[in-house]
Formats: sequence, structure tokens, C-alpha cells
Amino acid sequence: MFTHLEEEEGEAQQTADLVSRAGQRALPIQCDIREEANCRALIDQAAREFSRIDILVNNAAYQMSQPEGIEAISTEQFDRVLRTNLYGMFWLSKFAVPHIPEGGSIINSTSVQAYKPSPHLLDYAMTKGAIVTFTQGLAQMLIDRGIRVNAVAPGPVWTPLIPATLPDTVEFGKQAPIGRPAQPAETAPAYVFLASDEASFITAEILDATGGTPLP
Repeated sequence: MFTHLEEEEGEAQQTADLVSRAGQRALPIQCDIREEANCRALIDQAAREFSRIDILVNNAAYQMSQPEGIEAISTEQFDRVLRTNLYGMFWLSKFAVPHIPEGGSIINSTSVQAYKPSPHLLDYAMTKGAIVTFTQGLAQMLIDRGIRVNAVAPGPVWTPLIPATLPDTVEFGKQAPIGRPAQPAETAPAYVFLASDEASFITAEILDATGGTPLP
């Protein structure tokens, strides 16, 4: 099961088709996670469909470049960034935990921005720093229940979010030591590893996938 916005219906169906061709079941769900009721309904549906939730990946995010400075960040933008990046993650985790069995896993998406914030992405970077703290705190909270909580911290990744939110993408990713942005498929193995039994002794960890940028 994965979520998408209304305007992403076409892309969601393409993704579901690819999963089906690989011999697996895909269930795309239209859901705006900025609303608590939507998050609760989503988790309730997942629990009904699958009886339990083994893995929760919190990967939704929104950013908007504001090179003019903090004065240019409107309350509307600030609210959208926080509700997408933090509120949705918090609500989905909260409602999912009762359905996650021992051995289950929560994986969050933070970013290199949590440690090396770009000034033009101030509000976005702030939320990514908060996700690091949330991940490490929740991991300690759930460790006695046998639920692992980790995060992946990608560097620049070429996704549809980039051309939609950055005014100039020519130089995007070149700041990484590897000299280019990642493709989504290059970060996916980090999530697969953290979800697997091979990572059974790993919790409260931030797995860097930055293209060579060292993080604390």
C-alpha cells in the first residue's frame, strides 16, 4: 500500500502496474496526510486489508526554495511544509504502532539538509532535522516492544519534486562529492536493508546516502 495525492493518480497507477508485473500486489491510496483524520483512516484501511503493518515508511515531503530569505517564507508555505513533513509522519506513526508486531519496522526519510542546511530551504531543512530527533526518540520509546525505528538521510535525489520547487536545476546535485544527484533507485536499497531481517540489530540509526557528503 502506498499513498499519493489526487493530482498524482496517473503516476500512482503506473507504479502499481510495475509492481503487479513483478508479481506482487500494489494498493495505491489517494490520501493527503496533512490532515489527521486522513492519516487515521489510511492506517485503519491498511490494518483491515493486511491484518497488521510490518513496515511503515514515512517518505512524504514538500519543499519550496526561497532564496530571498526568511521574509519570503509565507505562513501558508511554512504550514504546508510542517504538516507534510512532520505532522503526517507523526500521525501515521502514532496510529500504526498498535498494528505493528514485534519485529516490525518504521523507516523515516530525513536528509543531508538536516545537518548541512541550504539557506534557501530553511523551513524544509528544519523539518529534516526534527525527523532525526523524532527517529532516535521513537526508537528508544518502542525498543521494548520489539519495533525498530530508523531513517535514511539522502543527499540530492532527482525526483519530480526538484524541478517543481527549485528555480534552477542545472547545478542540482553537483555539490555532492560524487558530482551528481542520485536516482531514486539508488537510494531504495537503503530502505530495503533497514526493513529486512539483516538489520534486526539496528535501531535509532540514520543511514546516510549522500553521495560522499560526510554527516555527523
